Amino acid sequence: MDIKKIKTLKQLNAAGYATKSIKDELRDNLIATIQNKENLFEDIHGYEYTVIPQLQRAILAKHNINLLGLRGQAKTKIARSLILLLDEHMPIIAGSQINDDPLQPISKYARDLVDEHGDKTPIDWVHRSARFFEKLATPDVTVADLIGDVDPIKAANLKLSYDNELAIHYGMIPRANRCIFVINELPDLQARIQVALFNILQEGDVQIRGFQIRMPLDMQFVFTANPEDYTNRGSIVTPLKDRIGSQIITHYPKSIDIAKRITEQEAKLTDAVKQAVHVPDFAKTLLETIVIEARKSDYIDAKSGVSARMSITTYENLLSTAHLRMLKNGEKKGSVRLSDFQGIIPSITGKVELVYEGEQEGSENVALILLGEAIKTLFAEHFTPIKKLSKEGEYGEFESLAQWFIDNPMLQMPFDMDEKSYKKALAQVEPLMNILDKYQPEVEEADKHFYLEFILWAMVENGRLDKSRVTDGLKFQNDLLAGL
Repeated sequence: MDIKKIKTLKQLNAAGYATKSIKDELRDNLIATIQNKENLFEDIHGYEYTVIPQLQRAILAKHNINLLGLRGQAKTKIARSLILLLDEHMPIIAGSQINDDPLQPISKYARDLVDEHGDKTPIDWVHRSARFFEKLATPDVTVADLIGDVDPIKAANLKLSYDNELAIHYGMIPRANRCIFVINELPDLQARIQVALFNILQEGDVQIRGFQIRMPLDMQFVFTANPEDYTNRGSIVTPLKDRIGSQIITHYPKSIDIAKRITEQEAKLTDAVKQAVHVPDFAKTLLETIVIEARKSDYIDAKSGVSARMSITTYENLLSTAHLRMLKNGEKKGSVRLSDFQGIIPSITGKVELVYEGEQEGSENVALILLGEAIKTLFAEHFTPIKKLSKEGEYGEFESLAQWFIDNPMLQMPFDMDEKSYKKALAQVEPLMNILDKYQPEVEEADKHFYLEFILWAMVENGRLDKSRVTDGLKFQNDLLAGL
């Protein structure tokens, strides 16, 4: 259908246009994409066998949808992706505020225009990108905002009485007729406002200020909600839940590999930083492990959740920390170090809700604890579990490392030391390379120094070495007075 040539109702009829509800439109286009083996959700990872099949079933069933999950679980991203299931262009009666279907106009303006011009009624076309409406539920939202109200200024300017339908100012929902309408954080919407949605969801009609009109709106509703809100701020009233066809529960990534894909996809990094800073895959794994540790930490409120945005912002801060060090040293290329993880603390402290014990510990200290727990977890997976180090002779390379720090006073590693000095400092601790060669012999050359530093930090976290903060960096040593 060549939309450039279709400008009147007569031309639209001649082109064979047939009215189709938005739910049928979504359903038909979903069927076509499945049959053509297309993936409209390729940017949404980890939901291939859980959320997406449920979403597809809901669309096939022509349901309104509620996406229920903790923060940072891609609920809004899923809702916005549904735009791709709409037809590229949609015809409306020119000048209509509520996207009147040319064949089935519902507003007085559109009906009067068709009565006056007949087949010559002008037609406009709306691109699918303009068929997505989104509203964040806040306490100040009113029925007038969502549904509409009489506009006294409009009535005065047009010299209309208040009982004239043309005096109505339509709210967001009527203006989203034949579109996808998303209400984020539905429980935050006041109960009396939720009641106003009953008729729209069930019968598809809306009433404004007692006008004797029936306006059957054609809409696809998508709601998002956080389980935490049900107890902390509000709830979804039962009759409204009854009118929502499908409730789909989202979740956090079920594997570190999926989490890493999401983080790399969503992180906003300049090409210059990507080219200058090398990030070992093991560093990415450590970062995601920190987030996993946060989700099960006794210091953090599990009901509040730990958003995937924490992974994204910590990754961005990690690379920024490495890039800043390189700029200070005049280096054009470099690699992320474990000491750079000190720079991710601001991205953790602002992203978690602490319980009482966490507040007592302090947010920065909780962030360092999470880093330490993640290091211990990965050390146990990739190297010998530290509890076995007591077996005499069997794990001598670790004892050799502890002994090296007895024979040598300390190892100082400033945060901003240049790449050459950093590698030289690690190279002098000879047992480190022996451990790496034994337990991770396949490590790429570019990643080796990150692993070497990781072994040092792991020995500290497992009580075999001591690490202390100095003015410009860290100091590693073996303190015999600590019982070693």
